[in-house]
Amino acid sequence: MSLLERLFSVPAVRKAIWQLWYPFLTRRLRNEDVLFLNYAFETEPPVGLQLEPADEQNRACIQLYHHVATQVDLCGKDVLEVSCGHGGGASWLTRTLHPASYTGLDLNPEGISFCQKRHQVASIRFVQGDAQKLPFPDASLDAVINVEASHCYPNFPGFLAEVARVLRPGGHLLYADFRFSDQWAEWEQAIDRAPLEIVQTRDISAEVLRGMEHNAARSEALVLRCLPKMLHPAGRDFAGVPGARVYEALKSGELSYRSWCFRKA
Repeated sequence: MSLLERLFSVPAVRKAIWQLWYPFLTRRLRNEDVLFLNYAFETEPPVGLQLEPADEQNRACIQLYHHVATQVDLCGKDVLEVSCGHGGGASWLTRTLHPASYTGLDLNPEGISFCQKRHQVASIRFVQGDAQKLPFPDASLDAVINVEASHCYPNFPGFLAEVARVLRPGGHLLYADFRFSDQWAEWEQAIDRAPLEIVQTRDISAEVLRGMEHNAARSEALVLRCLPKMLHPAGRDFAGVPGARVYEALKSGELSYRSWCFRKA
């Protein structure tokens, strides 16, 4: 195990590293209008979503959000997205699924500032906050969305407990993320013990791999243009560029990307 891998195995250190990385990344991408920080999703044959021309360049990332969020009907619901990144998913879901309210929350203050300036959409707001200390009353939300973020959390079971606290009875957690093989048992155990019922789950590794390939050229160009040379390997890994560790692990089966729909009883 490398020194970096050993550091990432310590929850408090992992959180501190991500707290530095995401604001840094937002600043480096400030002039690029990067609205999604997640990987992507592409079916075979393609999904065929009808998109506005302005959304087309983000098609593969939007398709991941579409897959996760449309597991239930969000129309007229009060929705929270935990770890909303640069807000592209929040904007698209609000414009197309018509929730009554949509709140995007993220720990990254630079990202929240970007979202507040970039996404002028009715019924949506962005707030800075911690995924493990959600600033919302008990039983106040109909749905919580969490896309490709929980691997950064030091206490994943604590996050699931917080989600259950803020959901109304019958509310849903719509969730997707990845883990390496040595983390699967811990991941699955936390999910089995969560105070939520599993409605459905799916391994979407193949679709995410195709999404990475769809975005590869743009991702590589952003890494070369926006990051210092010494950070190119980390940037390629973070972006899921073919040849980088995350892409190759997903391709080989060492990494699994899955989605879930949970319901609060």
